[in-house]
Amino acid sequence: MQQEAHQCQNCQNNFSIEPDDFAFYEKMKVPAPTFCPACRYQRRLMVRNERNFYKRECELCKKGIISMYSADKPFPVFCSECWWGDSWDPMQHGAEYDFEKPFFVQMHELQNKVPRPNLRCTNMKNSDYCNYVADAKDSYLCFGSIEIENCMYGSPYESKYCVDTYLARESEYCYECVDCEKLSNCSFCQDCSASLNLLYCYACKNCQDCIGCVGLRNKKYHIFNQAFSKEKYLIEKEKILDCGRDEFGKVQSKFESLKQEVPHRFARTLHCTYVSGDYLVQSKNVRACFDVKRTEDCAHCIRMIDAKDTHDTNYCEHLELCYEYIGFWKMAHSKFSNTCGECTNVEYSDFCSSSSYLFGCVGLRNKQYCILNKQYSKEEYASLIEKIKIQMDHLPYNGKNGRIYKYGEFFPAELSLFAYNESVAHDFFPLAQQEIINAGFYWKETEGRNYSITLNTNDVPSKIIDVADAITKEVIGCAHEGKCLHQCTTAFRITPEELQFYKRMKLPLPLSCPNCRHYERLAKRNPPKLWHRACMKPNCQNVFESSYAPERPEIICCEQCYQQEFA
Repeated sequence: MQQEAHQCQNCQNNFSIEPDDFAFYEKMKVPAPTFCPACRYQRRLMVRNERNFYKRECELCKKGIISMYSADKPFPVFCSECWWGDSWDPMQHGAEYDFEKPFFVQMHELQNKVPRPNLRCTNMKNSDYCNYVADAKDSYLCFGSIEIENCMYGSPYESKYCVDTYLARESEYCYECVDCEKLSNCSFCQDCSASLNLLYCYACKNCQDCIGCVGLRNKKYHIFNQAFSKEKYLIEKEKILDCGRDEFGKVQSKFESLKQEVPHRFARTLHCTYVSGDYLVQSKNVRACFDVKRTEDCAHCIRMIDAKDTHDTNYCEHLELCYEYIGFWKMAHSKFSNTCGECTNVEYSDFCSSSSYLFGCVGLRNKQYCILNKQYSKEEYASLIEKIKIQMDHLPYNGKNGRIYKYGEFFPAELSLFAYNESVAHDFFPLAQQEIINAGFYWKETEGRNYSITLNTNDVPSKIIDVADAITKEVIGCAHEGKCLHQCTTAFRITPEELQFYKRMKLPLPLSCPNCRHYERLAKRNPPKLWHRACMKPNCQNVFESSYAPERPEIICCEQCYQQEFA
């Protein structure tokens, strides 16, 4: 089949469906999408809330809990112990399929009845304020992380003592590091790896004791890409650390200027063949993918590890033949589902585990051949599924702003269990309140907060040496004052563990709340989007797809020119 041009029914922009896409859709037995890749991604993110927490009561054991679901949600919310326990049965909410109602209406009715877990975490020790995290110890406000210890505010992986990070892997004692791995004692770094004692560095590999450097390899004692003696370097470093926030700002300003002068590689890839996208590792035949590792024959996937023959999927590990899926791991032959694990052949299912052959199910475990949480025989299931798919086409769900949801569409955004500004979609597609309403989505007003600011930003000491332990009792006003699209909490506290970290690292205290810091880290990354570009090095004719937009100021070059520059 040839490439086809389509118009997205959501944003009205044109998008292309490639021959490889059609082959995949035929293999998965699904129709071609009617939403463009970006809108499909946004729609999936709308079913997931990571960072917004609420206090409420477990509706089974009645103990107080922290939950990603606010108290005004219509469905019951259980603590993790109760939800995974045997004292309730999600099958008791099973319903007969009604061919007079659109499927998505019936699915939403079921979602509003079946209990949900307060958070999605596994094997947690003293890490109550984390979500979508596994194997964590003594960590606080971490999201989408695995195997972490003594980490705060961010998304670290297999790391210890990391604060305010985004996709920092196998690292320790790192602060404000983005897309880094195997770092130790590093602050304000991005795209760095296998390095020690870095401050404000970008794309440095196997380096030690560098400040304000860009693109270095195997270097020591460099400041702004210039070599220093060890003695002179240590003097300059102590001068920066001792002078506080103003000196850090000067270093950052000069560092940002240097980033514009030094060539950037068009895409961050490692050990890949026939790929397009960014942050791709050990992958083959992947197209328009971002932040993926060990993937093959995949397209339009973001943040995924160990996947094969999978399209339009996020936040997953160990997948094969999955489509329009978000969350968790060990899935095969599954589509249009959310946060299921260790399942095969499930469609339109939500928070199910260790099951197979489910359609429109919620919260099931160790089940087979169920529709809307009702048990069927294998033969009855197969027959009914075919009838439901036909009915979904003949009686679709009519969403807002002209959106129509037939079989082959992910859950309608209008029926998300979260308001738009509660969901992860707001992280990557931030919208103002009126924009959200105009788009036909829902906005949640900020719940009242019972605190008063006791310390203004201007009164926070510039030097960490001047910060008294009593600051942990203060409520510090956020520098953004709630005047941003960053879910600003308007105020924040410094925990004792956090203060100890800043003192050890000799770092000035932050002046913005954790949410605003999170959005500032996201802003440092390129968007999951590709543009046709040409190498900007003189006399080079190479062209490529890059996540650097044409209007960006950086010097973008092809792989060959980049290697010549930095090898």
